This record gives sequence, C-alpha cells and structure tokens, in this order.
Amino acid sequence: MIHAFHLLNDFSGSPKVLRQVLQGLAAEGHPVELHTSLSGRGFLSDIPGVGLRDNRYRFIQSVPRRLLLLLFSQVYVIVSGWKRVRATDTVYVNTLLPFGGAILGWLCGARVIYHLHETSVNPWMFKQFLLFWVRVCATEVIYVSDFLAEEEPLNKSRHVIWNAIPEDFSLRAAAHLRRRTTVENVLMVASLKRYKGVDEYVALADACPEFHFELVVNAAPADIAAYFGHRRLPGNLIVFPAQQDVHPFYRRADVVVNLSRPDEWVETFGLTALEGMVYGLPVIVPPAGGIAEIVPVGYAGYHIDGRNTERLAGRLREWRSNPDRYRKHGAGAREQAGQFTESRFLERILAIVQAGKTSEQRKTVQMLESM
Repeated sequence: MIHAFHLLNDFSGSPKVLRQVLQGLAAEGHPVELHTSLSGRGFLSDIPGVGLRDNRYRFIQSVPRRLLLLLFSQVYVIVSGWKRVRATDTVYVNTLLPFGGAILGWLCGARVIYHLHETSVNPWMFKQFLLFWVRVCATEVIYVSDFLAEEEPLNKSRHVIWNAIPEDFSLRAAAHLRRRTTVENVLMVASLKRYKGVDEYVALADACPEFHFELVVNAAPADIAAYFGHRRLPGNLIVFPAQQDVHPFYRRADVVVNLSRPDEWVETFGLTALEGMVYGLPVIVPPAGGIAEIVPVGYAGYHIDGRNTERLAGRLREWRSNPDRYRKHGAGAREQAGQFTESRFLERILAIVQAGKTSEQRKTVQMLESM
C-alpha cells in the first residue's frame, strides 16, 4: 500500500504534480490511499483508483488560526492512520507541510519518501521545524530541481526529478497551436500572494497600455476583492479566480510571465512557465531558482526581476516590434518543453517506488528464511 499525504487540495502546482504521480502509481496496479483536505475541490479530487481520506485541514486567512489548524490536522493524521499504515507500506509526503504523514510512517517503520517542491517557507523557525522531520523520518528525498537540491541539502538518498507536463495537457496544446503574428496578450498564472509578483504584474499592465493582460490567481472571487480592495486596476488587466481548466488562457496568450520576487519566494521549478512553453509561448521568469534552469536565456525567453518594470516592458515591446525574434523564441520554448515529458517523469518515480518494494520483498524473504 502507498499512503500519500498532501496538506491542501487546491489548483496550485504541487497537487497538480502529485496527481500525476498517483495516477501513474494506480495505473501500475499499486494500491494508493491519499490523505488530504476534502473541504473543497482541487487537482487531487476524483483520481481514478485512489482512495481518499480527510486530513481535517482547510485554508483560513488568519495566520495564527491556520497554524493551529495545521498542527491539529497533522496530529489527526497520525492518530487516524495509526492502524492503517504498516511497516511494508510506502509513505509518500508531498511538500514539506504534511509532516504528520512522515511521523506516522516513521513510527510505523514504513519507507518514507519526501517530494520537495519548495524552499521559501516562512518564518525561518517554522521551516527548520519542518526540515527537522525530513531529517528524522525520510528514507529518501525527491527534489524538483538541481537548485532545490543544492539549496536544501539533506543527508538522505536523493533524486532530482524535474516536473513534467501531463500527456493530456500536451495533446490539448498540440491541437490548438497557432501561428502568432503579433504580441498582444500577456498571461500570468499564480497564487494571490505579494511575493508571487501580483503587484508587479499590475504595475507592468499599467506601464504597457498597448498590451492586454490576464491574471489567473489561485483564489476565490471574495479573496480577490479583499486583496485589491479599492485599488484602481488598469483597464487592460482582467483578474480571474482559480480555474480548473487553464487551456483557454494559454490559447489566448502570446507571452507567459512569472514575476515571483527572488528574495522572498524562490521558484524551485515553475510549472506555469513550462505550460506556456508547451503552447510555444516565450516566457519571462525570475533570474534565480529552479525556474531559471528550464528557460534558456535568449532561446525560450528571458530572466528578469519582476520589479524591473522598465526592462519587462522593453522585452515585451521588443517581441512586438521584432516578429522573427518572437517566433524564434516561441519555437525554442516548445522545443525545450519537449524534454519534460510525463512518461519520462513517471518512469523515474515508479523506479524509485519499485526499488523500495523490491528491497522490502528481499527483507521479508530473508526474515522468513531465518525462521
């Protein structure tokens, strides 16, 4: 049995990646049980062949109350799963946050695999608390980029496996590729957080009235209204709430940007940039982190600090005035995206899980032979 743990089921990047992992494991015949929040829908809802168990967590705005709920949730996971996890099982912990699953697996003598997506966890003491449980409980660690592996070195068996685009996403993108003759529409898909560059994106839209900007945030309409309050948004910017299907946005877009602040939130991979590249769209990403690894400068786009509005605007206008360069970067982006296939990603994940299973089987045989 594989027990997977993820804190919040929503439409952000890490649950999207976990869905790919669990679908692949279930398709290979592995029994899988997922412990996550069932308070709302997200990418982890309705995965064929995967059982669901509620971790009793939900997102709330108040940070102190959210932290208390997180702690309660992880204690609940340990207590409720105590008789469900066996030493022969594999525990798969997605991100640093669901540490209760790791403790449960460790206490039960199970193999514990951490899949780490992030490094920018605040405050510092909370991050050290989470890393402590990785050091204590993990059998091995999967990193989403070389940058993350170097940023958070742990004395564990480690693997660097870049995220991948789901095959169905690639097929839908391939069916709607179009020859773009001009640059008009800019897209950013991000969480509704200041460190994600939301305010910088608004500033960029204000500075470039000749372009049309769309912002898709992983938040409800009420949260969007609360965030922007009575601010005047540029007339060429439209803000959309969380979307289960982002394909229509990529089809309309000519450029995709990620403006996360590199000194506050280092992007360890950058799935939305890769999704844009699958559509043949040049991208602009921060100059640091794992996201910079996947975007060759001058081939698939540029690395620019999102707070440099003048330089961002200059690159957009450059692509608009130089169609040949824009098409060259778009072709490079699509070619680069071809390296991140789901089949290659799942092959490596399954090899790790299967290697552990084989090891467990050997231990069982040795134990039986000694009796």
